Amino acid sequence: MFYETEKNDHGLARPPFKSCVVPRAIGWLSTRSAEGVDNLAPYSQFTNLTFDPPYVLVSINRTPSRKRKDTAENIETTGEFVYNIVPYELREAMNITAAPFPPEVDEFEAAGLHKAPSSMVKPFRVAESPINLECTYVQTIVLPGNSNSGTVDIIIGKVVGVNIHDDVLLPDGKINMEKIRPLARMGYSDYTSAEHVFEIPPSLLAGGTPETAALGLEGAAGKMP
Repeated sequence: MFYETEKNDHGLARPPFKSCVVPRAIGWLSTRSAEGVDNLAPYSQFTNLTFDPPYVLVSINRTPSRKRKDTAENIETTGEFVYNIVPYELREAMNITAAPFPPEVDEFEAAGLHKAPSSMVKPFRVAESPINLECTYVQTIVLPGNSNSGTVDIIIGKVVGVNIHDDVLLPDGKINMEKIRPLARMGYSDYTSAEHVFEIPPSLLAGGTPETAALGLEGAAGKMP
C-alpha cells in the first residue's frame, strides 16, 4: 500500500504513521512549576541527540485547544527537567501520569511514586526509576501543525548529571538493560520492553579500529578526537 500524508488516504481502520518508527524510548519527564508544583508526564517522541556534551530532545504536542502542555511550560519557565527511564515494573504508574491532570495536581502523588532529590537541578527524580538524567533547558523549536494538536514544541536540553542505581550495573561496566526491561512505545496503545540484548561488533570494512569505532558507539564524552 501507499498513501500521501497530506491526503491521509491510507484506507486503514487505524492511522499507521506512529507505528512506522518503533520502538520509541519514553521520556518520563519530571518538572517543577514556577509555583513549586511537581509534575511528571511521559512523552514517546524523545531521544538523545549527541554525547559530547550530551543533549536530549523531547517533542511535545499541544492540546486540541492549542494549549501548551504543563511540561513544556515548566521547562521553559524554570529551565530544568529530569528524564526518568521507565522500567517494566513501573508501566502502570507511567500510564497514570499520562492522564491530563490539571496543573495543580502532583503526578508523583497520583501515581504513588516517591521523590528523590536531584543533585544539580530542582525538579525531583523518580526514586523507583533506576536511571535519571538531570537536564537544563537549551532551546525550543515550534513546528506548526495542520491542526491545533499537531503543533509541537520541540525542546532541547543539556544533560548535566546522570544517576544510575548501583544494582543495575554489571561487573564489565555496562548497564543491565535486561534487568531494567525499559519500556518503549509502539503505535496505537501498544508498548514493548527490552527483554533480550545482543551485541553486533562495529564493522571495520571501511577502515578504523575497534577502539575508535567504540568511541562513537559508546559515547565516550571528552575522549573523541
